[in-house]
Amino acid sequence: MTGAEALRAAVARLAAAGVADAPRDTRRLLAHAMGIGADRLLLHLGEALSPSVAAAFELAVAARAARQPVSQITGSRLFWGRAFRVTRDTLDPRPETECLIAAALERPFARVLDLGTGTGCIVLTLLAERPASRGGGTDLSQAALAVAAGNAADLGLADRVEFVASDWFTGVEGRFDLIVSNPPYITECEMASLAPEVRDWEPHLALTPGGDGLDAYRAIAAGAGGHLAPGGRLLVEIGPAQGAAVAALFAAAGLSQIRVLPDLDGRDRVVSAEAP
Repeated sequence: MTGAEALRAAVARLAAAGVADAPRDTRRLLAHAMGIGADRLLLHLGEALSPSVAAAFELAVAARAARQPVSQITGSRLFWGRAFRVTRDTLDPRPETECLIAAALERPFARVLDLGTGTGCIVLTLLAERPASRGGGTDLSQAALAVAAGNAADLGLADRVEFVASDWFTGVEGRFDLIVSNPPYITECEMASLAPEVRDWEPHLALTPGGDGLDAYRAIAAGAGGHLAPGGRLLVEIGPAQGAAVAALFAAAGLSQIRVLPDLDGRDRVVSAEAP
C-alpha cells in the first residue's frame, strides 16, 4: 500500500469516528509514522509503506479514532515556535495560551514563576525569549514535573529554571517580577460537555478545580502579594466568562492596574494585575 492509499483510508476512518479535521490529523500521523516532517509528506505519498511504517501508522490512527489527541500520539506539540513534549500527565499546550506569553513579554523581568506548569511551556518560552532571566515552575503532579524538566533539557534551559512540587505557593520561596499561570478553570458542570480529546485524555487535575472553576484564582490571589516584588506583575489565563470574577478577586487581594485582555477571537483570555 502506498502512502496516498493509506492516507485516504485513514481519513475516512477518522471522519467516521467524529474527528473534526480528519485530513489534517491523518497527514500529521502519517508523517510521524514515516519519521519525516509534515511539510515533506507530499514528496513521499507515492512510495509503498514499509511494514514497520504501516504498523506504526495503524496504531496511530487507531489511537486517534479513540479520540486521543494527536500531540499525545506523536509526543510533541508546537508552542510559540518550539516543540514541547506532551504526555497524558500534562495539558496539551494551546494557541490561546500564547496570548499570555505576548502579554508577559511586553515588559522586562528578571525572575518569573509559573504556577501549575504542566509541560513547562509557559515558563520555558519566557526564559527562551529573555536569555538574562531565570525562573521556576510548580505543579502538584510529579509526572508533569518530569515532563517539564525534560522540556527544559531539550531547550537548553535546565540551568536557568527550577521545578518544584507545590500546591500553588506552598513550596515557593522568594519574590518574582512576574508570576504567570494557566490554572484549572473549567467548572464542574462544564466537564461533561468537553470534547472527548480533552475530557477523556487530559488530566482532570489540570482542567477543573470543581465547583465554580475559580478556586485556583482564589489561591493565587491570596498568595500573590507575598511573592510578587514591588511593581511585579501577575498574569493568568481564564475562561471566556471569568474575566470580571477573577478581576474582582485580584482587586480584593490588594492588587492594582487590573486589566482583562482578549484573545485573537476577541474573547476574554488573560487577567493581568500588579503589586503595589
